[in-house]
Amino acid sequence: MTSRLLENRTAIITGANQGLGQAIARSFVIAGASTILCARDKSRLAQVKSELEDLAYPAQRVIVAPCDVSNAAEVNQLVNTALEQFPQIHILVNNAGIYGPKGPIEDVNWEEWTQAISVNMFGSVLFTRALIPQFKRHGYGKVIQLSGGGATKPLPFLSAYAASKAAIVRFAETLAEEVRNDHIDVNCIAPGMLNTQMLDEIIEAGPKRVGEAYYELAMQQKNEGGVPLERGANLAVYLASAESDGLTGKLISAVWDPWETLNDHLSDLQRTDVYTLRRIVPHDRDLGWGNRE
Repeated sequence: MTSRLLENRTAIITGANQGLGQAIARSFVIAGASTILCARDKSRLAQVKSELEDLAYPAQRVIVAPCDVSNAAEVNQLVNTALEQFPQIHILVNNAGIYGPKGPIEDVNWEEWTQAISVNMFGSVLFTRALIPQFKRHGYGKVIQLSGGGATKPLPFLSAYAASKAAIVRFAETLAEEVRNDHIDVNCIAPGMLNTQMLDEIIEAGPKRVGEAYYELAMQQKNEGGVPLERGANLAVYLASAESDGLTGKLISAVWDPWETLNDHLSDLQRTDVYTLRRIVPHDRDLGWGNRE
């Protein structure tokens, strides 16, 4: 995407020092946004800052701020600092996430399990809570949540990751309804299977800890190549731009959904539960039982 869809906008992007977060940050800068990038690795953040500043126009700024997204004090401090640096924050991208422990639920380390929930779910909620008041003051805002396959299907032996990703999608759907009248859009992205450090974690863990099926799928992905990072990054640009205004409460696949043309179907999306989590009933599978007379 070469259009500067995000010119004069400012975004906070979490987990922006590598992988998809870094790709989103790059796409945002190319699209004209100023960015506040956060992650825990200070040295890697500094490297990303240098790379992105070379792509930025003089009016754009690239700021980095080390932050543990699961720490409420650090999150609030980062948001306060950002609002001191910029008159308005327009976009929040909650990208930071970890797999957490891998293995049967009865065997995994409980502290590691709860830490995954803290990063993947609580981290996103903390940043959202901190920014919603200023979004409301300006009557505008965009919250973009990275979700993934853990939200839409069971992931045996990755229970913390799966549970947290499903929970954060329902949180996003709920928040979308809370702030709909404030012109704040809240959407989730399923970026597809990516060849990132998280894939390497699965392969390193091995089939005994993540299961034969998921391990074989990871090896196939590693050998054949995953979804390009740019696909999810470009969807994030679209959801952060004015082009998606009014589209809210949706979980959108970067790979399978026709998001480039969703503007043409905005009225359908606003009045239906398309692209949301829902319960499947027998009727949905053409089964002739389960309906009350």
